[in-house]
Amino acid sequence: MLTVTLLLASGTLLLACLPLARAGEIVQLEPVGPTSAVIESDLAEELRQRAVNVGVEQLRSAQARYQPANLHVLPRATKDTTTMVDLTHTLEQDLVDAQGTIHYPAGFTFNPLRYVSLSGALVVIDGSDSEQVSWFKGSPYGANHRVLLLLSGGLAATLRDELVRPVVYLTEDIAQRLQLRAVPSIVVEQDSQLVIREVSLGRPR
Repeated sequence: MLTVTLLLASGTLLLACLPLARAGEIVQLEPVGPTSAVIESDLAEELRQRAVNVGVEQLRSAQARYQPANLHVLPRATKDTTTMVDLTHTLEQDLVDAQGTIHYPAGFTFNPLRYVSLSGALVVIDGSDSEQVSWFKGSPYGANHRVLLLLSGGLAATLRDELVRPVVYLTEDIAQRLQLRAVPSIVVEQDSQLVIREVSLGRPR
C-alpha cells in the first residue's frame, strides 16, 4: 500500500511516494535536500552549567553581603545604664480565628513574659565596630550559646563564620519593642520584665 506525501523543497512542489509502514515496523527515511550538522550546544546542558558556575557564586556573594532593609542602626553607648522594660500589651482590636470566633477581645491586656520565658540573654552589638566584636568575644556571653547575638550593623554572615555561632540582625520592630537605644546592650529577663544594660566601651579608637 502506498501513501502520497507532498514535500516542498527549494520552492518546488514535489510528489513523493513513500511506503506505509506496518504496525511496529521501523522505516529508515533517507534525507531529502541539503543537510548540515547541528552546531548549537545542548540548551539543557548550557542552563545546567550556568546554574553551577554563575548562580552559586552570585548567591554566595549576595548572602555574604546581605543586610535587611529594616536594619535598625544604633549609636555606641556613651555611659553604662540600666533600664527596665515592661512588655505588657493591650489589644486594640479583637483577636479572632478563621471562623470569626473571638479568642481575645479588644482591651485584653497581657504580658508575654508570663507565658514565654527568655531562657538566655540577648546581646546587641554593631558588628562593624571591631571593639564591640572583641568585647563580645571576651565577655561571658561570647562562650554561652544560649545567648542570641543581634547586629545593629556589620555583616551577619561574616560574624557567623568568625564566631561559629548563630547571628541575626536587629530589625526596627524588635528594637522598638525592646526600647533599645545604644550598643552594646545586654537584655535579660527579671521578674517578668526585661532588664536592658548598656555598656560603654569609651570613645572609639
